[in-house]
Amino acid sequence: MTYVAWVLLALAGALHVYIFWLESFAWTAASTRRTFGTTPEQAETTRQLAYNQGFYNLFLALGTFASVGFLAAGHEDVGLALAVVSAGSMVAAALVLVLSDRSKARAALTQGLLPTLGLLALLVSL
Repeated sequence: MTYVAWVLLALAGALHVYIFWLESFAWTAASTRRTFGTTPEQAETTRQLAYNQGFYNLFLALGTFASVGFLAAGHEDVGLALAVVSAGSMVAAALVLVLSDRSKARAALTQGLLPTLGLLALLVSL
């Protein structure tokens, strides 16, 4: 179960790197606007906010990758702490998203499923 947790956490990190790319560098692209349901005008108006938000996703991803690295290196206390903070923040952000706008339930599920499963697998493996 330990390896399953590591893979799920790493996949959650990879997804958040992708979200970082979309929000910080591809925000006004037509495909990104379709993904987030924004118009060209909305995307241009919110470009700076999305750029900043993208970096939050990158930092969460880096924390999650670091947690897997520490866990794999046998530093369970540090790895567990980083996993709970990083992946837990991903889960919390998904909850905030769906609670603030029910129409974003699919996006929240996409964003929150892997870190939730990763944390559960990590809990089982302890």
